[in-house]
Amino acid sequence: MPKRILSGTVVSDKNDKTVTVLVERRFTHPLMKKTVRSSKKYRAHDETNAVKAGETVRIRECRPMSKNKCWEVVTDNAEA
Repeated sequence: MPKRILSGTVVSDKNDKTVTVLVERRFTHPLMKKTVRSSKKYRAHDETNAVKAGETVRIRECRPMSKNKCWEVVTDNAEA
């Protein structure tokens, strides 16, 4: 099964090797037929503590690393 990849903005980098990423998705409401924004926060593993608050990152599903953390920050060498 392929791993999901999401894109979002880092809102917190205060924890060691962990960042909090806010992922926002847009969809059309089934009844109102209006575009609605919905957001959710994910905890992601950042091994090198390289990501700072305010940056846009991509996160990928991985094995559970703690109670709340089952995502990891994707490092693209092309962007660096």
